[in-house]
Amino acid sequence: MSRHGHTAGAPEPTAPEPSFAEQARTLLHLGRTGTLGTVSRRHPGHPFVSVMPYAPDERGRPLFLISTLAMHTQNLEADPRASLLVAQPGADPLALARVTLMGRGRRLPAADRAGAREAYLARHPNAIHWVDFDDFAFWRLDLGDVYFVGGFGAMDWLTVTGYEAARPDPLAEAGPGIIEHMNRDHADALILYARVLGGLSAEAAEMVAVDRLGFKLRVRTDDGLHGRRIGFPAEVTTAEACRVVLIEMLAGCRRRAS
Repeated sequence: MSRHGHTAGAPEPTAPEPSFAEQARTLLHLGRTGTLGTVSRRHPGHPFVSVMPYAPDERGRPLFLISTLAMHTQNLEADPRASLLVAQPGADPLALARVTLMGRGRRLPAADRAGAREAYLARHPNAIHWVDFDDFAFWRLDLGDVYFVGGFGAMDWLTVTGYEAARPDPLAEAGPGIIEHMNRDHADALILYARVLGGLSAEAAEMVAVDRLGFKLRVRTDDGLHGRRIGFPAEVTTAEACRVVLIEMLAGCRRRAS
């Protein structure tokens, strides 16, 4: 019996979660702007860093629309080696996901322009005002290596083939709305998930992430904050399926806690 007057269930086996490659592809899919590092032409061997809007192609390779006047374009023309950092937004950046894509920048040939134009404008519609200027061209970062950090203690080099073969999580677009709804309207349910499925004597719980295989909670107990991942009983691929599964899980937790 816990100090809160209930018997906390034993922690479930480690909940499955998407691979690092899937998480990296999801991060690229959700992002719009990264930080591009090129090799300075003015200061040979020195890194030059700039803000870079991008759009991923079908293999997760970032596409850039850049002007010949830009310093990073001049750097790429002299030395194509480059890296793009994309980070998950949030108040605690070191606890959030980020990915570094390393490779070589390549100006796209005319035959690839139409596809790149469509993909880029879908992400950056305001670029319609300059996309067809003569001094702008599409570039792509062809990948040589990928490094992913999923938060504290979760990091690794990924294979390029694994990264490019992975797909963004199907709940990527719906996730923020699911998280906001659960935290705003179902705080009691999150506490029950943490107690029964997470094995924690939760005083408060907040959903911080959700994907096709489960969700993550930030849980406050009397001895501090804890992270806990809770797996779904089956994969979910839509917001409606997620809603149904969360309701079923809540009913199961109530039965176990009674």
